[in-house]
Amino acid sequence: MKILTKLSCDITILGGGPAGYVAAIRSAQLGAKVVLIEAKELGGVCMNVGCIPTKALLKTSETVAAIHKSKEFGIISGVETINWNAAVDRKNRIVKNLNMGLEQLILAKGITLIKGKGRMTSNRKICIQTAEELIEVSSEKIILTTGSAPMLPSIKGIEAEGVITSNEALSLEHIPKSMVIVGAGVIGLEFASMMHSLGSKITVIEINDQILPSEDIEMASELLKIMKRQGIAFKLSAEVTEIQTTELGLEINYKMGEKNKVQTCEKVLIAVGRKLNTDMFGDLLFNTEKGAIVVNESMETNIEGIYAAGDLTGGQLLAHLAFMEGKIAAENALGYKSRLNYGAVPSCIYTNPEIASVGMTEDEAKEAGISVKVGRFNFRNNGRALTLGEREGFVKVIANQENIIIGGQILGVNASEMISELTLAITLKANASDLADMIHPHPSLSEAIWEACGDLIGRAIHAL
Repeated sequence: MKILTKLSCDITILGGGPAGYVAAIRSAQLGAKVVLIEAKELGGVCMNVGCIPTKALLKTSETVAAIHKSKEFGIISGVETINWNAAVDRKNRIVKNLNMGLEQLILAKGITLIKGKGRMTSNRKICIQTAEELIEVSSEKIILTTGSAPMLPSIKGIEAEGVITSNEALSLEHIPKSMVIVGAGVIGLEFASMMHSLGSKITVIEINDQILPSEDIEMASELLKIMKRQGIAFKLSAEVTEIQTTELGLEINYKMGEKNKVQTCEKVLIAVGRKLNTDMFGDLLFNTEKGAIVVNESMETNIEGIYAAGDLTGGQLLAHLAFMEGKIAAENALGYKSRLNYGAVPSCIYTNPEIASVGMTEDEAKEAGISVKVGRFNFRNNGRALTLGEREGFVKVIANQENIIIGGQILGVNASEMISELTLAITLKANASDLADMIHPHPSLSEAIWEACGDLIGRAIHAL
């Protein structure tokens, strides 16, 4: 198709997800003329088929779980029915509102938004196929933020009806009576918590010998015990070999050691990770590592003037990290000297209870040759946790021999909200005594951080 329109600007951003739209907004704030290209919906995976819709549906499952526990609080009640369609409609409204708000924000900043599939034709040009025409955009600087998509492993029968990814799981027509989840990473465990609370019989199959292989082993082991007590089944060190369709539903064949085993279910959720979207870069030769584009501390690729941010660069695949990488890429592309502190990146897993972590784990610190001190405090000794009926879990703080905090993990209710205190501590290179001497509100869950820091330096108050 012939190019009908040619545009030029200071900076072109390919991909309108967390990294892309933040890069666009920051570039506009710095006075640049910006073109932002997005093939689907603004906000990327996180806003449309990831973080936001998942948490909206998790709120429904948390409400169901709270009703089941209501007797503990002196309330006799039960769940008569779950209107799943209403829950999905609520999720869709939240996503739509955020999406519309973001588009208004982009336009209000004077950013040119082009909706279409973009492809790089040179290190200064991108062609975009829209619904109406082919557009060519030229610019001195380009930021690539094309994100990632669910990965499908090579399993015989994976194309069978009823085998889904996280994208389809967010729009199921009904709550399945049973589900096998392949993969015990973040996505797999969040859906395991959600669907179990909603009444599905859940079995998680994981090829590794622990859940959450990249997380602190102590936290992962404790969460495994909790989820097992809740009634979720786990098959670890197990590899799925085939999925078959039978009269009874889907039949999952898997191996544990030398033994062949079978599990039947209504739905299979594949949650083994994500692949990076690199198919729109034409013939440009980027330095890559494990499929990810390699960037320097300025977020610049090996090709001068081309930057990359977000999932595309590998790493932890976190939306909030993508936000900051997009910001850093934009600032450096426009001549500023900005850097990102990768030692203080929080991550959150929205299971029941939640896990949140930041900085180094105990094992990572030891592998790096750092002699560490560790402080712990259990939520069963925290007054606020007991009043909430949420006694599971603990706080763990990691420091070096000078008591400077270098890592922290939280397993417990509202861990995702509490982790920012430890993120700030690592960012500011705070001493554990700073947090142990800081006044925390009482009663509050955050007192567990206070006590864990106190434990690390030998003066916790409410611990034996």
